[in-house]
Amino acid sequence: MQILKTKVLIIGAGTGGYVAGIRCGQLGLETVLVDGGDGLGGTCLNVGCIPSKAIIHAAAKYETVTKAAGDGTLGITASAPAIDLSKTVEWKDGIVRKLNTGVAALLKKAKVKVIKGWATFQDAKTCRVETEDGPVTITAEHVILATGSEPVELPFLPFGGDVISSTEALSLDAVPGRLVVVGGGYIGLELGIAYRKLGAEVAIVEMADRILPLYDKALTDPVHKWLERHGVQLFLGARAGGFGDGALSITTKDGEPLSIPADKVLVTVGRKPRTSGWGLENMGVAMAGPFVKVDDRCATSMRNVWAVGDLTGEPMLAHKGSAQGEMVAEIIAGKDRRFDPVTIAAVCFTEPEIVSAGLGPLDVEGRDDVIQSVFPLAAIGRALAIEAGEDGGFVRVIASKSDHRILGLQAVGQHVAELSNSFAQMLEMGAVLEDVAGVIHVHPTLGEAFHEASLRALGHAIHI
Repeated sequence: MQILKTKVLIIGAGTGGYVAGIRCGQLGLETVLVDGGDGLGGTCLNVGCIPSKAIIHAAAKYETVTKAAGDGTLGITASAPAIDLSKTVEWKDGIVRKLNTGVAALLKKAKVKVIKGWATFQDAKTCRVETEDGPVTITAEHVILATGSEPVELPFLPFGGDVISSTEALSLDAVPGRLVVVGGGYIGLELGIAYRKLGAEVAIVEMADRILPLYDKALTDPVHKWLERHGVQLFLGARAGGFGDGALSITTKDGEPLSIPADKVLVTVGRKPRTSGWGLENMGVAMAGPFVKVDDRCATSMRNVWAVGDLTGEPMLAHKGSAQGEMVAEIIAGKDRRFDPVTIAAVCFTEPEIVSAGLGPLDVEGRDDVIQSVFPLAAIGRALAIEAGEDGGFVRVIASKSDHRILGLQAVGQHVAELSNSFAQMLEMGAVLEDVAGVIHVHPTLGEAFHEASLRALGHAIHI
């Protein structure tokens, strides 16, 4: 058996783990990174963020050509398109391979030793990794846990066959004729909308009374309207049951049993931290419910054992994991760091897209010390010029009434995901309304809506 000793051992090669590894290498820390199976880049790069956005992009192109067929659109006409999903998936896989190669090169440049295999901990600082070349025992001074998360499986809808998770939904070889999505959160809606654009008949079953229940109704209404316009069946306040004989059993909001025909059932009821199967119980770390408990340095209750990313709790977002991984590497190298962001912006790549950062209307409900201002994308020239101004989209600013400090920013509309970094930056810098109003925003861009919303909050918007 091979035995390795290292300064830093990282378990998990996702966005938290590999970023931690690169930063450790840059800081001169001897580092071993164990990749447990998803591949370099983890869930996000291999079966999550990147491949899903590739499929969403392909679906949008297909929809555009479909619109041009028949009477045409914008003066453009085309023949009716066809989709070979296997070739689309092959293109998507090529993007993933390219990014895998890039991450591998960055880790190599940082002199990080990558070991492919499944790690099992015997104690807090020692693990055994089963590799193709045999077992390897690794002991480390510091351990960074970055094992990520996995889809939640319903006991009455176990994954397998035609009951699939988001992972399988990104690698289908053909567009299903009838797709039923169980779960109306962002993952289910992103994929459900994409497959509707590709021609599938889509139904969504959601326990809550509306889609995307974690967002306020004004933000989700444009998405709801898109679903209705495009013939997506919505079963809200409904509970899913078993699947058999090509149909999913559900109980409607009124308590009536119903059977929905389905070629595939996509279950997207959430994700859970990957805490089983690698010996967490042998490490002696404290838990916070299903998550590993960490402080504001991402330190666990065990000395020199750290945890980052989805393992540490909400929000379960790739960019949070990356920021935590980078921070922990710097702490191990002796720097004084804390994880205390003002906000972690989130994006739903639905149709239209949704962005949220900081406080929302539900967080300030009933308060009379805040200003809320909304500016419609329909009043923005760039939005109209790219067909993004007629779906009810808007930018919203929430600020303190007393000092005009910006407390929250939201947007819904086509392509508004690109506003997310500007939103996060302004909140992180402690900007006030006058800061945004004083920036000369480029014309024509969607960012002008942010400018106008801030001006409107100050009482002098120009274009409304």
